[in-house]
Amino acid sequence: MMKWLNEPPNWKIQNNTIEVTSTQNTDFWRKTCYGYIRDSGHFYYQRLTGDFVAEVKVSGKYQDLYDQAGLMVRLDETNWLKCGIELVEGMQQISAVVTRDYSDWSIVRIPDNPASIWMQITRKGSAMEIYYSLDHQQYTMLRMAYLTLAETVDVGIMCASPEGEGFVTVFEEFSIQSC
Repeated sequence: MMKWLNEPPNWKIQNNTIEVTSTQNTDFWRKTCYGYIRDSGHFYYQRLTGDFVAEVKVSGKYQDLYDQAGLMVRLDETNWLKCGIELVEGMQQISAVVTRDYSDWSIVRIPDNPASIWMQITRKGSAMEIYYSLDHQQYTMLRMAYLTLAETVDVGIMCASPEGEGFVTVFEEFSIQSC
């Protein structure tokens, strides 16, 4: 059963597609560099125990600095990771933030602002592997990180608009498989 953390006012599910309009001043971030804590982004998730592979196709109408959408794995407000697309300097970037009280951030510029991207997170014991694909065929590892040894975490899709007025994201083919 899926549920929301910070449910957005506008969202719908139709077939295998979830459309979400993020609201302004939403984000997930803790302390590093900027000094603030934000736990206001939209996260649609289910609770899962053990190892898994989560995957989704993400298409967004990114327009303002830091507009973001993708996948999230969360233990609590101080231990989580998010990955997906984030708009930086007018360009879509593959983005990953791993937070263990303090957030870190890594980005990789991708050419030509693609219409869609596939994101995948694989949990293997203590390791979280983050992958992306532009064609749903060939996946590139973005990062491997430690998050938590806790067996049960929340896994799902997320989006946020830290600086802008909000934007529409379409999530397709969202799946989670135990492994």
